[in-house]
Amino acid sequence: MKIYSQKSDIKVGVIGYGGAYNMGLKHLSQMKDAGMTPVAVAEIDPTRLESAETDFPDIGRYSSLQQMLEESDVDLVAIITPHNTHAPLALEALAKGKHVICEKPMAITTKEVDAMIAQAEANDALVTTYHNRHWDGIPRTALKLIKEQHAIGSLYKIECRNGWYGKIADTWRASRSISGGILYDWGVHLLEYAFQLIDSPIAEVSGYAKSGHWGLSSQWGEDHIEDEVHATVRFVNGAWLNLTVSQLDPDRKPGMIEFVGTEGSLTFPNPKKKYTLVKWKEGERLVTEEEQPPNEHERFYQNIAGYLTGAEDLVITPEWARRPIHVLELATQSAISGETLKPKYS
Repeated sequence: MKIYSQKSDIKVGVIGYGGAYNMGLKHLSQMKDAGMTPVAVAEIDPTRLESAETDFPDIGRYSSLQQMLEESDVDLVAIITPHNTHAPLALEALAKGKHVICEKPMAITTKEVDAMIAQAEANDALVTTYHNRHWDGIPRTALKLIKEQHAIGSLYKIECRNGWYGKIADTWRASRSISGGILYDWGVHLLEYAFQLIDSPIAEVSGYAKSGHWGLSSQWGEDHIEDEVHATVRFVNGAWLNLTVSQLDPDRKPGMIEFVGTEGSLTFPNPKKKYTLVKWKEGERLVTEEEQPPNEHERFYQNIAGYLTGAEDLVITPEWARRPIHVLELATQSAISGETLKPKYS
C-alpha cells in the first residue's frame, strides 16, 4: 500500500452529501481537520452539490461516483449513502485502487463484506467502516473500569438495548431491503462497544423477531423493518450478550448498555449522560454516579491519516468491522429459521 509522505497529500472525497444529519459536511470536515485535503463530492441531487460548494468553495463536484473516479484525483472516498449501496459503490471505487471508508454498517451481508475485503487486497487499498463511536465515552470508560481497575469483577454478561414505542418515519431506513433491518443502525454501535470488552471468539448466535405491526401503515408494507429484534450471542469463554432493538417498547428499560460482572454492574444510559456503578459490599448496595468523558469521534480520521502516512496501526480493521455485520446477519437468519447458528468468523 502506498505510504503518503504527509497527511495533506491524501486527497479525499465523499459519495453522498444528503441533508440528513449533514453527514457529508461532517466527514469532509473531520478529514480536513485530520490534515487530509478535500477535493471531491459525488451527489445525485444538484441542490446538495450546491450546498457542498458553499461549504467547500473549491471542491470538485460530480453527479456520480463514476464521474468522480474518471475526472478527479481523489485518493480516499467516504461512502455516505443508503446501506444497500455501500458494497457496490465500495467495490467500484476499490477496483480503481481508491481507499474506501463506509459509513456504518459496512454492508448488509457478510458475503458483501468479504468481497470488499478481497477487492481491497487485490488492489492494495484500504477499506474500513466509520466506527467513530469506538472512541465514545462508553467503551473508554468501560475499558478503564472493567479491564484496568476490575471494578465489577469478572465480566460475564452485557445487556444492550435501544428503542421506543412508535413507528419510524417512512424513509429508506424503514425499508428492510435497503437498510438491512432494525438492528443495522444502533445495533452496530452497541455490538462494537461490547466487542471491545469481551475478549473471546463467538460460539453461536440466536435471533428472535416480531414483524408486521408498523408495516401495516407504511409505504414499505412487508418490506418494513422489523418491529423488534432480539439477538443473543454466546462466547466461547462462557460470557453472553443480549441485544434488543425495538419499536414496540412501551416502557423503555434504563440503560442503553449494561456490563454485568461477578462483583457489580456498570450501566450507561447513552453516550453523554452519567454512568452508574453498582456494587455490593458487606450486604450494602453501593451506587456511584460519575460523568463519562466526552466522545472523541475525531480520532477516527486522525487514525486513518496516521495509518496512510505510516505513523500508526489501523484501529478499525476491515476484519474488525466485519464482526458486527456477521452477528447481525446471523441473528436475522436465526430469527427466520428458528435455529441457533454457528459463526463463520468468530
